[in-house]
Amino acid sequence: MRYYSLNKQSPLADFKEATIKGQAPDKGLYFPERIPAIEPSFFKNIGNIADDDIAFRVIRPYTEGSVTDDELHRIVTETINFPIPLVQVTDTIHSLELYHGPTLAFKDIGARFMSRCLGLFSKERSEKVIVLVATSGDTGGAVANGFYGVEGVEVVILYPSGKVSPVQEKQLTTLGKNIHALEIEGSFDDCQKLVKQAFADSALTKKLFLTSANSINVARWLPQQFYYFFAYKQWKQKEQAPVICVPSGNFGNICAGMLAHISGLPVSHFIAACNANDVVPGFLQSQTYLPKKAVATISNAMDVGDPSNFVRILELFDHEFIKLKSTLDSYSISDADTKVTIRNVYQSFNYLLDPHGAVGYCALEKYLRQHPGLHGIFLETAHPVKFYDVVEPVIGSKIPVPESIKDILLKPMKRSKMGNRYEEIYNYLMGI
Repeated sequence: MRYYSLNKQSPLADFKEATIKGQAPDKGLYFPERIPAIEPSFFKNIGNIADDDIAFRVIRPYTEGSVTDDELHRIVTETINFPIPLVQVTDTIHSLELYHGPTLAFKDIGARFMSRCLGLFSKERSEKVIVLVATSGDTGGAVANGFYGVEGVEVVILYPSGKVSPVQEKQLTTLGKNIHALEIEGSFDDCQKLVKQAFADSALTKKLFLTSANSINVARWLPQQFYYFFAYKQWKQKEQAPVICVPSGNFGNICAGMLAHISGLPVSHFIAACNANDVVPGFLQSQTYLPKKAVATISNAMDVGDPSNFVRILELFDHEFIKLKSTLDSYSISDADTKVTIRNVYQSFNYLLDPHGAVGYCALEKYLRQHPGLHGIFLETAHPVKFYDVVEPVIGSKIPVPESIKDILLKPMKRSKMGNRYEEIYNYLMGI
């Protein structure tokens, strides 16, 4: 498999080169030259296929030529070594729980897969690899955990001061060793802008070997397809494909689901559930894409005003608006509606949502009301305890703390505080 830049000004790259570079030299995102087609018999028999074999068969066409089958089996087995259950909430709505991994968030899948690929590739290089990533919340913890202790790799994480939850901040600041956390004055978009500026700085990239662990990297983006296949494996109503609703910020997650669908995965429709950062809902109404400055919400991991991966979704549909609109709807859900949804679902169905899952549930519920007879799945992308400061006042009780994070909450934070001037980031990177 080869990958081309969406800016169309760079040479083709294989999976290994695309992973190591993160972005193409022309600053475009890499995109697969072809989308593999999965035979219908695979889906008829999916209930009898082990999860690691499903993941292997899904990802193998994308890594072919860069990773041996034995190494790929090892990588996918280590990536998905925790449960990903599909849980019924109502007669028409199911939750795909993606928070049973080590950092209690869906990004564990992509981060674990990428860290193992990059660890494999870095053994063949003499120079140190620096992974530079911006986070609006969960990416930081997942990347930190996935890359912790990987030889030859240093990780630098930029996160917006005061705009991630206390648990998220602990997860990305308490490891130390090869993990460097930078607390930036500003928004996630400011952090993302600084990361992009670093990659565009030829003076810096000539001296340091930089790559990205955001979902712009194909090794973070592509394995997110896995859990859509796992959801279908558990879906009991095979005669009717599900509607799938994805809480969306940078749009890598839903883009992976749509890629899986184009490969053959049965899905009746996709919904991008957004918070007050409503660039994509606005685009689907007006056909005009207008990036905005991100606003802070209680579903902070989705506080993105210019989603990087949306260009990949446009590419999937050949930049044809009518084709895209026939597959995708999008809703903007307010903080007030998010809280009401958390409270109502907890009281009515004894199911506890985090704010991002609540945005997904609310958007799916809206769509199903408009399309009676359909059933759907929303992605519950993080454990509610990561947002206890929001959820507990809404439900009026304490959330039990999972054993996996009790120790983290007691550890001291190790981070460097900075403004959002590029010179500060440049000097820090040069000092690693």
